[in-house]
Amino acid sequence: KQILVLGLDGAGKTSVLHSLATNHVKRSVAPTEGFNAICINTEESQLEFLEIGGSESLRSYWKMYLPKVLLLVYVVDSADHARLPMAKQLLHQLIQSNSTLPVVVLANKQDLEGAYCITDIHDALALSDIGDERKMFLIGTHVAEDGSEISSSMKDAKELIAQLVLESQ
Repeated sequence: KQILVLGLDGAGKTSVLHSLATNHVKRSVAPTEGFNAICINTEESQLEFLEIGGSESLRSYWKMYLPKVLLLVYVVDSADHARLPMAKQLLHQLIQSNSTLPVVVLANKQDLEGAYCITDIHDALALSDIGDERKMFLIGTHVAEDGSEISSSMKDAKELIAQLVLESQ
């Protein structure tokens, strides 16, 4: 029942996962060197997240884990305009081999100045090219100040992920 969490290095995967797990914010500054696994209990089920670091040396591992998961959570940095084409290319490569895997794209760092809005992220990642066969969602998220409660968008993302995992079992 694993959920794979991928995205370029610096997109905020670890911070997002920590926020989902604890309902509180803890910004992570250290990049994930390798793998990071987190279990989150919801009312309905237990969710197992596997995050694989986004540095170039780790991206070769991404495809190996895809066949074993129920859902892909792909995190992008909404304010990192220069790297969105790379994020798009990697996402499209990942999902072309699995046409039914549900995908949740988190357009993270929406709180930063210059962050692209959801429609711009949708276009930059060419999500309309991905096809209608799969369940595909795009949610704008941000991790606020350390120690505060998570934003409503993070709560929505968590509920959506839990719902998709239930449906795919």
